[in-house]
Amino acid sequence: MLKNFGAGLFVYPHGLWVDKDGYVWVTDARDSKGKDQQVIKFSPDGKVVMRLGKAGVAGLAQDTLIGPCAIVTAPNGDIFVADGHENSISRIVKFNKDGKYLMEFGKKGSPGEFDTPHGLAMDSQGRLFVGDRATSRIQIFAQDGKLLEIWRQFGRPSGLYIDANGVLYSADSESNPPRNPGFKRGVRVGSVKDGKVRAFIPYTDMEHIDNYGTRGVEGVTADAAGNVYGGEVSEADLKKYVKK
Repeated sequence: MLKNFGAGLFVYPHGLWVDKDGYVWVTDARDSKGKDQQVIKFSPDGKVVMRLGKAGVAGLAQDTLIGPCAIVTAPNGDIFVADGHENSISRIVKFNKDGKYLMEFGKKGSPGEFDTPHGLAMDSQGRLFVGDRATSRIQIFAQDGKLLEIWRQFGRPSGLYIDANGVLYSADSESNPPRNPGFKRGVRVGSVKDGKVRAFIPYTDMEHIDNYGTRGVEGVTADAAGNVYGGEVSEADLKKYVKK
C-alpha cells in the first residue's frame, strides 16, 4: 500500500477516473446515510477540490444526481457523468471544468437513450463511449449528445477503458444465456477505429459463469505494456492479466 484517502466520505464508491493532470474522480452511487449521490474530485495528494451533486440528496435538478455510476473528462476539462445506478433514471450529465452544469441527454428508453449507463470512456477524437449495460450495448456520442453509433459486439459492458492507441477494453460482468444470448462474461479487447473485437479474456470462475447478478470484471484498465487489470466486485479482488 502506497497511499489511501477519502475515508468516511463515501457510502458506495463506484466509478473511478484519473484525469490527465492526475486528479482522481470518484462517484458515490447509492442512496443512503446522507453522504452519497455525489462525484468527488481529489487532488493527486488526496485533498477534496470539487464536489458535484448534493450529499445525500437524490434528484434530477442541475445540481443533484441520482446514482452516479461513472465519470470521464474531456481534453478541455468538460466533465461527463453517467447517472442512474439502481434507479429508473438514466442520463448523461455534462459540466464544464469548474463544475457548472452545461447540459444533459438521454433518459431510460430506446436507442440514443439508456438503461443503466454504467461505464464511460472517451477516444482521441473526443467521442464519448457509454457502456449501456442493461441493454447490452455501447452507444457512441458526440460531446453535444448526438448519437453516432451503437455497438453490440462488446457484450454487456459494466466498465470501459480506451488507451492512447485506441484500444478499447470492455468488461462484461453480467452476460449469461438468458440475459445476453451468445455472449460470455469476461473482457473484450478491440479497436475504436473499426469496432472489431480482437481478443477475449474469459471469466475464470466457471462455477458461477451463468449466474445472475454481477460476477467477474466490472472495472477495467490497462497499462502501457498492454497488461489488463480487472476489478471484481462480488469476488472483492483485483486480477492482472499479463500480455504475452
